[in-house]
This record gives sequence, structure tokens and C-alpha cells, in this order.
Amino acid sequence: MANRFGNRILFILISSIVITCFLVFLFFYIKHQFTATRTEITETGMVQKITSMGKLELVKYTMKDIVEQKEIHPILPDSKVLFLAVGEVTACIDLTKVKKTDIIQGADSVTVFLPQPEICYAAIDHQKSRIYDISGTWFRDDTKNMVESVYKIAEKKIFDNAKQMDVLGTARQNAQLIFKPLLESISGKKVVLSFR
Repeated sequence: MANRFGNRILFILISSIVITCFLVFLFFYIKHQFTATRTEITETGMVQKITSMGKLELVKYTMKDIVEQKEIHPILPDSKVLFLAVGEVTACIDLTKVKKTDIIQGADSVTVFLPQPEICYAAIDHQKSRIYDISGTWFRDDTKNMVESVYKIAEKKIFDNAKQMDVLGTARQNAQLIFKPLLESISGKKVVLSFR
């Protein structure tokens, strides 16, 4: 009788341990299912425009500029954004504008009239640029508007600074250094480059 009672207690004890372990496992499994987050990204890419490229890039300037924008308020504290802008400006020549009449062949030379260099790319590098300080903004939309505004100002300043540094003049010089030897090796003649 005592043996049967001991077996019954042992059976109940083992059953209880197994059921408890199962419930603990079930608890953590369900907890994991409800607390685990999944990120789903849906993307639809489509070609918006196809452009034939004929631009010869001759110089690229990488620039840094610090831009501070303040909004002065009569009563409230002033709003301010301090922004370190890193950007690139590339000057190029659009070779699609060169016509047959722009190439004049002589006995031992070729004269090529090229279009004037242009700034073909000027943009802020969002990975390297940083906002260092935003203060005095009360609402999220105000902060967003100030940040968008300072990005536009910085992009324009980088474009203007490139013009002041004569990026187009450097592109003209580089055309003589880079493009002229290429044309001479192809044609086997002396090449004279001029700009219209």
C-alpha cells in the first residue's frame, strides 16, 4: 500500500514537473511571438526617365561649408540651425552639342570647337553632412522646415562657391590636359581645342 502511494506521488510529481516545464516553455514561446518585431519593406521601382549621356566630366570639387540659419523672433527665443554641409560640384562639357561643322580638318591638324563647360552636378552629400545644433524650435514642423531650408541654402552656397573658385575655368584647362591628348592619339594629328 505504501509502495502504491509512493508510486502515485512520484507519478504526480513527474507529471507536475513535465506540465510546469511545458507551461514555462509555452509562456516564453508565446511571449516571443507577441514581442518579436519584424520589419517589412515594400518597394516598387520604376524607370521615370532615360537620358542619353554625352557629358565629359573634367573636374570635381568636394567642398565643406558651415551654414547657420537664424530666425529672429520678437518675443520668443530665436530659432537656430547649425549645419556642416559637404557637397560635390562637377563641371563637364556636353559632347552631344558638338556638330560636324565644329570639327575643321587641316593637312596636319584638327581644330575642334567645344561648347562652354557647364556645371553638370552640384549636390549635398547627405551621408557626410551633419546638423550640429537645432535650438529654439517649438514644434516638429518648424524643425523640419528649418532643416529643409538650411539644406537648400547650403546647396546653393556650394554651387556659388564653385563658381567663385572658377570651376568652369578649371574644366577648360583640364579639357586641354585630358581631352586634347586623347583626340591627338585617335586622329594622329595635332589638335587645337577652342570653346564657342
